Amino acid sequence: MTSAAKLKLPSGPSRHVYDVIVLGSQLGGALAAALLAKRSHRVLWVEHDGMGPGYEHGGYVLPYAPFVAPPLKAMPAVEEALTELGLTTTVQRALRPHTPELQLVLPKNRMDLHADAARRKAEVTRELGEEGEALLGALTGTTTQHEASDAFFKAQPALPPDGFFEGWGLKKLIKAHPGLESAPRLASDAPAAALIRGLRPFINHLDKPESPLALTRPLSQVLSAPSSFQGGHDGLRELLTRRLAELGGDVLGRDSPSGFIVDEMSFDGSKFAGVKLVRSDTLYRASCLVAATDSGALRRLVTDKKHHRGLLEHLDQSTTKSLLFTVNWVVPESALPRGMGELTLVDTQDAELGPMLLQLHPARTTASGGKEGKDVEGVRVVCAGVFVPASARELGDEHLQGLAVRIDGQLDALMPFTAPHRLLRSVPYLDASGSRGTRLMPHPLYSFESEAFLGVTGLPQRTPVKNLLLAGREVLPGLGLEGELLAGVRAARLVQDMLKKKDPLKG
Repeated sequence: MTSAAKLKLPSGPSRHVYDVIVLGSQLGGALAAALLAKRSHRVLWVEHDGMGPGYEHGGYVLPYAPFVAPPLKAMPAVEEALTELGLTTTVQRALRPHTPELQLVLPKNRMDLHADAARRKAEVTRELGEEGEALLGALTGTTTQHEASDAFFKAQPALPPDGFFEGWGLKKLIKAHPGLESAPRLASDAPAAALIRGLRPFINHLDKPESPLALTRPLSQVLSAPSSFQGGHDGLRELLTRRLAELGGDVLGRDSPSGFIVDEMSFDGSKFAGVKLVRSDTLYRASCLVAATDSGALRRLVTDKKHHRGLLEHLDQSTTKSLLFTVNWVVPESALPRGMGELTLVDTQDAELGPMLLQLHPARTTASGGKEGKDVEGVRVVCAGVFVPASARELGDEHLQGLAVRIDGQLDALMPFTAPHRLLRSVPYLDASGSRGTRLMPHPLYSFESEAFLGVTGLPQRTPVKNLLLAGREVLPGLGLEGELLAGVRAARLVQDMLKKKDPLKG
């Protein structure tokens, strides 16, 4: 697992004036920062809200939530950006398909969806008989469905569009790519098909996706080869952070000596001017800001709310509806049921919990004596997540503990002889030892008041503050991981355009 501490981060920024400041730990910001540094801009990246690669409990470093990634080749525009940074090979090596690729657990059936077509067919037809043929056909169509929209995203569409000309250009581009409106192939009401569709909330950030593109593209990408990334979401961010530092950008992460957090944003009239860090009177100035944190967190940094009402109204268009709630069990590998997959989707038969996603991780010890933690041989972490209403956190610890007990019940039913051998049971929202992860959401689902172009967009990247751009997961929520990274790619282009027109710091 990559660690920010390895980057030998400075004790503070190396200068007070930058071309661009990137604020927030989300992947779009990290990618935008690295691309801008590669293109010779002076970049300061302040992590601000990062949870880090897991939380510590009972001597282990545990994941906040399951994280499933598509293969890189299923995200061609993202692959181009990583190629520019020289990271394609590194990312491809770090992405590892699960074994089997996905396991389904229904009340009367359990089946492995192997990558090998012959094994998959034998397994599915054995469990479902004639119904299995229809499921296999739908799956085959689904896993390749994203290819019909690949060319559209490689054309770097202005998503969301801003103004008449971008909107007109986008409509023209959409007409040239009819594959964007293809209906979902996996539309059957059969229990197995419905369960597979239950994977959707785990791989995008829209509360209720309705458009064909939002319903098909992320699911198609992931099902083509559902993969794990070493260190999960944060492992990928740390990889981008390392590259940014190597390219000369200033990186202020959570593991820096001062644990850098932004205290407030400063404005010069209607323009962004800079940021002040907690416990510092220094104003770090820049020509523009790229924000890659949740809109609620960004809103709190605007101290003069009266004069920046337009920005606040822009951010208020996003509402968090659901959050991914997780329970971790640390167990000896020998106590797991034989044949249990590394990635399992469970039909809980619980209307409130919905589908449950399980991901097996190596158990890792916490660091001690200046040394990194190590994987514990023969011990695994079962990370189980379900989606619950965002209001669950406000209902208190007792309510959250009740949710955790219900997930425990599901795990007991799935692994009936494992609980007595359990080494640790941990709930991130309750047991993250007061770390910032206890209040942050590793995977929220949003709804938006703004128009959803192609049914995948959320907050427009350009804001009423002309030199403040968004590159967080609320920009393209219907595209999941790919959407986060595409927001970063486009933010980098928008910053370059802005800096070419005029650099206010250079007169």
